[in-house]
Amino acid sequence: MRYTIITPSTPQELEQYFQLRWKILRQPFKRPRGSEHDEYDQVSEHCMLLDADKAPIGIGRLHFNSPEEAQIRFMAVKPDIQGEGHGVRIIQHLELRARDQGAARVIINSRDTTLGFYLKCGYELKEEADTMQNPMAEHQLVKYIDATNHIIYRPQWCHELQQTWQQRIPISDAMGIRIFQYTGREFECRALLARNINVHDTMFAGSIYSLATLTGWGMVQLQLQEKALQGGVVLAEGSIKYLKPLGEEPRAVVELDDMHGDMQLLKQGKNAHINVDVTVYDNDTPVAYFNGRYVVMAPRD
Repeated sequence: MRYTIITPSTPQELEQYFQLRWKILRQPFKRPRGSEHDEYDQVSEHCMLLDADKAPIGIGRLHFNSPEEAQIRFMAVKPDIQGEGHGVRIIQHLELRARDQGAARVIINSRDTTLGFYLKCGYELKEEADTMQNPMAEHQLVKYIDATNHIIYRPQWCHELQQTWQQRIPISDAMGIRIFQYTGREFECRALLARNINVHDTMFAGSIYSLATLTGWGMVQLQLQEKALQGGVVLAEGSIKYLKPLGEEPRAVVELDDMHGDMQLLKQGKNAHINVDVTVYDNDTPVAYFNGRYVVMAPRD
């Protein structure tokens, strides 16, 4: 299913946007229509996440408290599809807008129910609320923006994974393979073309294969961590179909729906076999399709 994020601008889109904001964030607390608006709406950036049928399923807003500080508010995803990574998509979009406009930090206020989500997105607890006295009190979280912390979800896990590659697979560092983004449902790695270029000024086929292999390997490893499972990931078999030469920006992307296999076998002491499909792009043009069969070896006592 393909999702898109838009800036609501037409009367119909704005009605859908504020209706969703009220229905999710205000109606459960018996707040009247109109309470979903505030004085910052006129000077804010609004976004609305649409599903494949163009139906709104999530919203968010960004405004600036100062030239250095941006604030994300009114984050909401339809309750029946929460936990599917849609909130991460909205956070990613709004953070990129904050970065583009020179924000040094982004702040978010959160109740207990959403605190864990924002911590997973790399936010730090700045001011802890007294939720014992007031269960509706909000914690304040902050993320300081710099050139290296662009990964939206599980940034520490991605940092550790990158270090593992550099230490145990040093050729990955020589090729300039870097983790670009992880959202919980999508994982993207990129490589430096200049370090992988052949006599035709395009990327070596072997380098494309290596980039795809590591991207699939990384997604399997991150999903192991998401499920609190342990095991050693190895590539058992891989195949790739090259569509055209790659001559600009190497990108490899895998989505959670592109993974198939039962990791829960590890709990029984059995190895898990996971099939992963990875697409390699030149900018936004697909240039290769990779399929890898990875084996996650169960820990031995």
